[in-house]
This record gives sequence, structure tokens and C-alpha cells, in this order.
Amino acid sequence: MKKIALSLASVLAATAFAPEASAIPAFARQTGMACSACHAQHFPILNGFGRAFKAAGFTMMGSQEKVEGDHLSLPAVMNFGQLLKVRYQKSSGTAGTPSGVDTNGGQWQFPDEYALFVGGRMADNGAVKVGVMAENALGGTDAGIVAGLRVPVVVEMDAALISVIPFTTDSLGPFYGYTESSQGINRAIRWAEHRTDISAAQYTGLGNSPATGIAVMAHADMGYISITRYANTFASAIAMSSTAIEIAATPTIADFATIISVNVLSGESDKQNDSGFAVNAADGAIEAGTTTYSKSVTKATAVSAQAHGEMGGMETGLYFQTSSTPVDSTFGKKSATVIGADFTVIPHTLSLGAAIRSAKKVSGGTDKSDNSTTFTAVYDLAQNIALVANYTKYSDKTLQSHGGDSLFTGMLEAAW
Repeated sequence: MKKIALSLASVLAATAFAPEASAIPAFARQTGMACSACHAQHFPILNGFGRAFKAAGFTMMGSQEKVEGDHLSLPAVMNFGQLLKVRYQKSSGTAGTPSGVDTNGGQWQFPDEYALFVGGRMADNGAVKVGVMAENALGGTDAGIVAGLRVPVVVEMDAALISVIPFTTDSLGPFYGYTESSQGINRAIRWAEHRTDISAAQYTGLGNSPATGIAVMAHADMGYISITRYANTFASAIAMSSTAIEIAATPTIADFATIISVNVLSGESDKQNDSGFAVNAADGAIEAGTTTYSKSVTKATAVSAQAHGEMGGMETGLYFQTSSTPVDSTFGKKSATVIGADFTVIPHTLSLGAAIRSAKKVSGGTDKSDNSTTFTAVYDLAQNIALVANYTKYSDKTLQSHGGDSLFTGMLEAAW
């Protein structure tokens, strides 16, 4: 553990003089550090310090005042942050179809997402640390306003960190409990906005579903192993009969910080089925739908590699990922391989990237190719405010929900 503590201290020292941001989210308030201390290139990609902060259960603090006593160490002020996404989407299909989701005519989504985050240290008794991260949605969910919650309990050993992490999420997948990947293993942590086009895991569904479970994670300097028992449900009391495993190596190769990981889902779960909203036949009033559960086989795999460093004087992110699910799985038969790259062409300001997806899925009983090419741009107005543009061209428009062969997304993303 001394080795891990030393590397955390050296990273903290290296980032202590990062430029201040005018408005910073919950964890930045706790650590007293700028957003760039934890994020490489642009939000939400994690750098080495961000990954170390996450592994330590979100408990590390800076100069923020504490309330301390025997077996008590809390931030004096509860740390909050807000995330806002406002999107415009335009697809190239026929306007007016599909009914009710007309991105073909150009659609403003205000907000696409608006959430209140609460997180940070809950306890620190030396060898045992407890943290929390809670996401609360603008709209109601099955659990009131809570859309995601995890409570890492971290035990410091001589050469490793051992964590037990109970969690629930409405849509971020079974690796919401723990992953350090920036490639959509957890739906929220992805390097570009068009998630199914730049993430093979998101295309197959491996990182995108309701999940409630407990992750057990062992973390050392060269990597980590996370084993999770979970159910494909959100915020409910139900048997956890599926397993999610991630084995990751995190070496530094040619000055690039890398993560090479294997992810496997297996088992059988009660899948949560939400009917959304229904119209009352008697008076035409809109009523909340019902939630039912059905047995489903859980099978999926992913292999990923990512590297962050500098190339030609530019901050660079390099990505490879392949993922597949069998025909009898919860997600249906799908496979995809994605390669991508992201370059910061103007330091701390403009990043440009591209991704190529080679994919297949069953449609009408036949395996069909579903390939795409995506171009990305992120312009940081500030460390916590960005303008984002993604453009994707598809090989087969009949396989897209909007029926078009291209999709453009323009977005304002802000966290404060």
C-alpha cells in the first residue's frame, strides 16, 4: 500500500498547480483542484489521477474544511455538482418518421440530460475508507429522483486496495460498480457522444442496461480485477444471478498510460421490462405504465485497449474495442469492432477525433453488416463547459431507428 500511496501523492503534487476553473463540480470542490486534474483531454475521460481518485472510493480531500472526531472524518460542506446536456440532432431519413421521434426533421432536446450529483468522502478511518456517488435525475425514476447510486467501501492492504461496492443504476450497466475504461464499458464514461458508434460495448449492450449489484474489486499498481454479482434491474429487491467480470492491466507503454481489459457477462437475470406510459381508454388520461420482469440469459464479452499520451506535441487518445453477444442473450445477437483516435489540436481547447465501426447484427433473421464512420469535435469554452459535435455516416440506413444514412449531433455540455 505504501507504493500506491506514494504514486497518489506524486500525482497530486503534479496537478496541484493546474489552472482554476470558475465553476467546478462536486469532486473538484472536495479536492480543491481543477477539472483537468482528473480528466484527460476533455470530460469525461479519466487520466491517471482521476482513476486513482476513483479507486480510493472518492475519499481523497484537499484543503476543504473537515468535521473530524473519533472515527469521524467528513467534509464540512456536502459537495454537489450539476450536469447539463442540451442537444440538437438531425438524421437524414424522411421527416415525420418514425412517429414521435423525429430527428429526421431536426430535434432539439432541452435538456437531453440534467442531473444533480452528490458525492465524496463518507468516512476515513485510516485503513478503511467509505465514499459515495449519487446521481439524481431531473425527472422521476422508479426510485424517485435517484438514477444511480454507488457506495465504495475501500480497505487498504499492504500491496493493494480491496473494495466492496454496492450499486444501482437505471441505465449505465453492470460495470457502473467499477471500471476505469473510457470506452463505454460504463455508458456514462465514453470518449465521444455517439455511444453506439464509438463504443463496441455500447453497440452490443454490454455497458448499457439497468443494474443492481455488488462489485468486489482488487486494485494494484499494474491493474485491477472486478467481480460483480448483479440483476438486470434498477433499485429493486431481486435475486442477483448474473456475473460481470473485468480483468484489466494498466501499464505505461512508451509514455502512454494504457488500459487493456477483458469484460465478461454471464448468468441469468430477471430482466426489467418497463411499458412506459399508457393511455386510459375511459378518459384518455396518460397514466404511468407498469413494470414487469422476465427471465433472460446474460451473455456478452468485450476486449478493449486504450492509450493516453502525446503524439506530435498533441494530447492523444487511442482506442480499440471489440464486443459480441450470442443470439440467445438479453441483448440479441450483435458484434462490433471499433478503432478510434482523439487529438487535442489546440491545448486545453479543441479536440478532433474519428472512429470506424465494423458491426453485424441479426435483422429479420439474417446477419447484416452495420458499419459506420464517426467524426468528433470538442471545443472547451472552459474546463467545465464544452461545445460538442459528432457526425456519423452509416453503411445501411435500414438498420438505423431513424431510417437515415447519417446522424449529426450538436451539444452544449456543462458541469458546475
